[in-house]
Order: sequence, then structure tokens, then C-alpha cells
Amino acid sequence: MTSAEPAVVTTVGDGDVFDPALPWQRARSVAMRPEPFGALVYHFGNRKLSFLKSKLLVTVVESLEQHPSVHATLMACAVPETQRAAYVKALADLARSQMIEVREMPA
Repeated sequence: MTSAEPAVVTTVGDGDVFDPALPWQRARSVAMRPEPFGALVYHFGNRKLSFLKSKLLVTVVESLEQHPSVHATLMACAVPETQRAAYVKALADLARSQMIEVREMPA
């Protein structure tokens, strides 16, 4: 992590926190449907529907499982440094609605 990537830990509900230093993935019970504006995201468990209003955000969410942290994902997806805080906030919102979840790292 560089100095431009602070360890932002955000409360996402019920005392849980969103830590971008952890490995994340799209939740197993979530489907994404591409749309011209980005994607529709539907959680089959809690029946929540979210809109990803950026194709780059769709790429970030789809790429989370390939990287060890949110910061690594944002770098790999070429999210400009000036926009990374907004993407971390968007991912924290997705975590709050259970669209993404912490991923277990292989031993």
C-alpha cells in the first residue's frame, strides 16, 4: 500500500467493517447483468437490487477475486488515483448491501 492508499476501514452495518486491505469477492448469491450504463446487481438471498453506474466499477467488482485486496484490484483495473477513494466508498456500500463479501485466502 502506498501513501495514496490509506487504510480506510468503514462500518458497513451490524458492527461489521469494510477493510479494503482484505480480499473481497462478489457474493456467491449475487448475479450481475451487464447494461449500457454498467450493470444491474441482484442478491438472491436478501432480494436487493443495485445499479453499478460505471463500466469500470463493474470491472472492479468482477476482478476483486483475482487480487489480494481492494487496493490491488483498483491498481490492476487502472482506476485513477484521484478516483480510488470514491471506488472504495462504492465497494463499502456494496459490502453493506451484501453484494460483495470477504474472501478466504488459500492456506
